[in-house]
Amino acid sequence: MIQFGTGGWRAVIGDGFTRANIQRVAAALGRRIVREGARKEICIGYDRRFLSREAAIWFSEAIAGEGVRVHFINLSAPTPQIMFTVKTRELPYGAAITASHNPALYNGIKLFTRGGRDAVQEVTDAIQAEANALTDADIRPLDFWECLKEGVVRFIDPRDEYLDSILQRMDTAAIRRRRPRIVLDPMFGVSLTGLLTILYSARCDVDVIHDTHDAFFGRRLPAPTMDTLADLQRQVLDHNADLGIATDGDADRLGVIDEKGNYVSANQVLVLLYYYLLKYKGWKGAVVRNVATTHLLDRVAAKFGEACYEVPVGFKHISEAMQAHDALIGGESSGGLTVRGHIFGKDGLYAAALLVEMLAATGKPLSRMLRDIFEEFGELHMAECDWPLTPGLKDEIAERVFDRRQLPDFEEPIREVSYVDGCKLTLDDGWLILRFSGTEPRLRIFAEAPTMAQARALAMAMAGFLGLPADPAGSGRN
Repeated sequence: MIQFGTGGWRAVIGDGFTRANIQRVAAALGRRIVREGARKEICIGYDRRFLSREAAIWFSEAIAGEGVRVHFINLSAPTPQIMFTVKTRELPYGAAITASHNPALYNGIKLFTRGGRDAVQEVTDAIQAEANALTDADIRPLDFWECLKEGVVRFIDPRDEYLDSILQRMDTAAIRRRRPRIVLDPMFGVSLTGLLTILYSARCDVDVIHDTHDAFFGRRLPAPTMDTLADLQRQVLDHNADLGIATDGDADRLGVIDEKGNYVSANQVLVLLYYYLLKYKGWKGAVVRNVATTHLLDRVAAKFGEACYEVPVGFKHISEAMQAHDALIGGESSGGLTVRGHIFGKDGLYAAALLVEMLAATGKPLSRMLRDIFEEFGELHMAECDWPLTPGLKDEIAERVFDRRQLPDFEEPIREVSYVDGCKLTLDDGWLILRFSGTEPRLRIFAEAPTMAQARALAMAMAGFLGLPADPAGSGRN
């Protein structure tokens, strides 16, 4: 069965991710577009994963068979570029063939709606239901190459338009004066050409690793985390670089290494950029974070007289809240963020560009900037742990925590409990959340406290209460 999660539909290649299922999703979306009666057009792009281009072609054939014209990006493209194209060309829908940061065994489809934003749950639920109801006989694919000849499918290359929009928003003069040295790790994904263009245009000195096309991502998870960036850390130190930048498989998430070779967490990057925009650029506006993202953002917002809004996990919720509150920045602890005026989805390329600008404009090393923030607002550290789930274990945990609402005893009292997304507990000196992943069969626990030891103690208290082994697949991350 096709099942959409917080980041689109993802499945194991050859198991759930098959030509038949891809075309069912496309046909369901095509029928929705025709029923809505607006522009019967869509932008389709794909990443470097195994079968991504072929899947984009299969998707195009099925949706063209429903009477929808296809704008086909004929080179592997970052997901944010596809979202940007949907926005700027005023298309009603877009699709990216990608499984983002999931293991190489997976592929999937992300859907976007008008304005270049992630499709909300009501839309994906409806497409999911219709796709699962379709049979092979209901699919009416047209030949891709015949569609290309007839103009039903049209090749496009919006790369320059997208990159120019980022460059126009940057203080390239400040970067050229500083000329920082950057080590770039695209993690065998799709950010290479775009980030090199941006960084070279701003006159950065750049060294690159992991830049080939490898559908197995060097046999590593294409997610820029502390566990996957050891090569980037070594290269930053070897080249005496100012910054190390990594992006995930489809380039919507960012990972960062500072000039000392230290991993800078996604939470810290989000705080750094929000602080930079408020204090150094003088911009105004609230911040939006999800339930599993640092509360240090709340402290920064309060200091500058701004609000911090909390939403469920899933960038579509961040996008909605940013638009509703005209927020300045929104992001999540998994490495995605966006800034007002760009796109309503996460963009690793723009986030990287803004981080380079911050270094140049402030003249401060990244470690110094982070230390300044800690001195002003105090330190908060997050422990992240996850466990694989069997259906039986998931049902058992759900019954205990969400049905019977059993909770462990902590050394300090629980001040607030929220079940808006998972189970979030707020204590006097920290918080933790337990939730099921929306993209994989895994249980995740996040905890934040003034020290990493305290954060890990909170997470392990919950794990012990549930009878889970001590952190088999997670790690504490600042």
